[in-house]
Amino acid sequence: MTFPALAPLADRAALFAALRQDQLVTATAALGEHRWDADLAAGTLTFTAEADPSRQLVARASLVATIAPGPRSLMWAWAHPQGGADASIAGLRDYGTTYAIAELSEPELPFPAEADADVEAWIAAAAHQVGAVAEEITGRSPYYSAPVGSGTRAVFLLDAPLPPLTVADAVLALPRVLSGLDLSDPRSSVWDLARLAGWSMQWTDDAYSGAVVSDASGSATFRFDEYARIAGVESQLGQPAQA
Repeated sequence: MTFPALAPLADRAALFAALRQDQLVTATAALGEHRWDADLAAGTLTFTAEADPSRQLVARASLVATIAPGPRSLMWAWAHPQGGADASIAGLRDYGTTYAIAELSEPELPFPAEADADVEAWIAAAAHQVGAVAEEITGRSPYYSAPVGSGTRAVFLLDAPLPPLTVADAVLALPRVLSGLDLSDPRSSVWDLARLAGWSMQWTDDAYSGAVVSDASGSATFRFDEYARIAGVESQLGQPAQA
């Protein structure tokens, strides 16, 4: 468990966030061995191929938070000296104030006691949770979790040169993405995937046993079993959606 109060937001965005992360990994993997550099003053994060520095992927970057083992705390970027004044990141604080989520409206969050078991792994998991929460609230994606020294991680939201996530893209990526993803509420995650990706969505019946998502690239039907888990995905790419 990371920050329990943030779990519902992160869980809802989990499928969309994982698919966008998959797109980012694919894009950076195309560079081969690469490094990353952040310029907070310029508001950019750059991935550069080691073999050919002229090959780069440059993204507008907004610092979301830093998570540090020294003070054993997470600090939100809107309260960070180097966080800047990004309105979308400040929106996390405003969301927390509006919905009484202190973990979003307080500038710094102490680690819970369970972080002691394996603090490095806990920080990595917390970074992914924070990234998903930021995507859920701002609608921006993907996020990037970066080690910045002494066990500290920084979480950035990127406006990267990635193609929009289409239904066709998702259908191709879902087998590998779902194999490593534990969704706490798959129905909500599919609904939120459609919302954040800008797709159309409809339930197949009043029992919510299936959901059809569609865009210009085609449609896909998610089937849910009796435990509300994703039991299968049927696609009709380049064809009209059918419930």
